[in-house]
Amino acid sequence: MAELVHPARALWWLFEPVHAVTYFSPEGRAAFEAAGLRGAWRGYFAGRAAPLGAVDAPPVIAAFFSFAPAMVERALPEIWKHADPDAALAARIEGSSAALERLLEHVDRQQIELVADQLEQAVLRLDCAGRVLSAANAALPRPAGLFGRLWQTATVMREHRGDGHVAALVSAGLDGCEALVVRCALDVRREALQPFRGWTDEEWDAAAARLVERGWLTEQGTITECGRIRHQSLEAATDLAAARVWENYPRERLDRLAAALKPISALCRSALPPINPIGLPATAG
Repeated sequence: MAELVHPARALWWLFEPVHAVTYFSPEGRAAFEAAGLRGAWRGYFAGRAAPLGAVDAPPVIAAFFSFAPAMVERALPEIWKHADPDAALAARIEGSSAALERLLEHVDRQQIELVADQLEQAVLRLDCAGRVLSAANAALPRPAGLFGRLWQTATVMREHRGDGHVAALVSAGLDGCEALVVRCALDVRREALQPFRGWTDEEWDAAAARLVERGWLTEQGTITECGRIRHQSLEAATDLAAARVWENYPRERLDRLAAALKPISALCRSALPPINPIGLPATAG
């Protein structure tokens, strides 16, 4: 386990890439397309929103948080004409399982089973109150196959942390676009986030101006010391919101989980494009 970061954050760095194969692998794209969801964004919105049912745009705008409302509204509810939620759920398990089976071909099966079992036990201990996406994912049936189990448990865990992160951002007074602008002021290029979240240049620049006025950014768009401290506080709040599941968890079991998950995570991360919007630091894990 990494000693310089909170254990909940160190584990997120490891299980996030396992979840992300659903968006970036050829198997994931093929499964969504076979279900009638042609185009990466149809697959993304249908696959991620499907646990909520055939919802319209407003709940997804709220839950996904950092997407421009106009981008979500272009996808929902239109995507349900191409594939209903059950079909989208089946496609994401099929594609993710196939991707993980390929990527982890040379990983010891017992190691994969250990990770899946440990994450399943963690999911059973989660408190999902106030966390809509994680609650909806946790309520889904347990997949039959090992790779489906691994993917679904990683997904519940990352949505649980994500729900807590949204709560921290709201508490910090940030809206969806402002949160992205702050992140870009820290360590991500604007072109790696803005196009993937659908904000116009006018919306982005207006968000940056609001952050300058509130003391988060300088006029040149760099983070201020005040902004840095506030960002550190909201990240600490995110860690705290994700930490309860690991309380009283024996350190040796935590270390064993992290050690088993690390090579799995590295193989999954190698399949992700170098520029992507999922928020992991450049040298996670």
